[in-house]
Amino acid sequence: MITLKSPREIEAMDQSGAVLADIHEKLRSFIKPGITGKAIDQYVEKMIEEHGASAEQKGFEGYEYATCISVNDEICHGFPRNEKLKKGDLIKVDMVINLNGALSDSCWSYAVGEATDEVKQLMDVTLKALYKGIEAAQVGNRIGDIGHAIQSFVEPEGFAVVREFVGHGIGPTLHEGPSIPHFGEAGKGIRLKEGMVITIEPMINTGTWQSKMDSNGWTARTKDGSLSCQYEHTLAITKEGPKILTKQKGE
Repeated sequence: MITLKSPREIEAMDQSGAVLADIHEKLRSFIKPGITGKAIDQYVEKMIEEHGASAEQKGFEGYEYATCISVNDEICHGFPRNEKLKKGDLIKVDMVINLNGALSDSCWSYAVGEATDEVKQLMDVTLKALYKGIEAAQVGNRIGDIGHAIQSFVEPEGFAVVREFVGHGIGPTLHEGPSIPHFGEAGKGIRLKEGMVITIEPMINTGTWQSKMDSNGWTARTKDGSLSCQYEHTLAITKEGPKILTKQKGE
């Protein structure tokens, strides 16, 4: 089901997104070699609660954590763990905030300590791909235009776009229609309308686009063990263009 949001609902989701963006900004200095995923998860949940919000994904289909923390070859839905992060690791922190019933969803990638050249390039291409997709999220365009904008940028750079996991509509529930693939043909798919609120969240790999699932039933990782990176924003489709609801300072 696709729901169109009123200006009041979008404003509420923008306030939720501001909380989420603030947490991601603080993680930039919190994440460092020697810290654990569990410690990051606890830190994030404490900040969410201090803002008077709640972690929407905690309890979703039995999920136990406030965040998904995916490291190196893990594509998404990684569990926060007690293992210490090492210098050079690539970590993705994904969270969904519920502020007075308004949802926002954003994943951000962080290099632990000094990033390798490979990680720097992957992070740069993935972030640029996110914004290529956002630029295509215009009233009257189609969903395929978003995926095409991302795929046509990423693949010539020598990277691969994950197919199995996609963006989605959001609010009032966590996952709604439409699905937003990060690959595809321009001019194909559902037409974007004013009032839609969606996530764009490209997952980009240094090797194959294919994934495999861990035995926990949640965590997906690259099939060939290559690195994976992800950036995600929640945005509203407006007549003035896409409005990013989870935008961080300095973007």
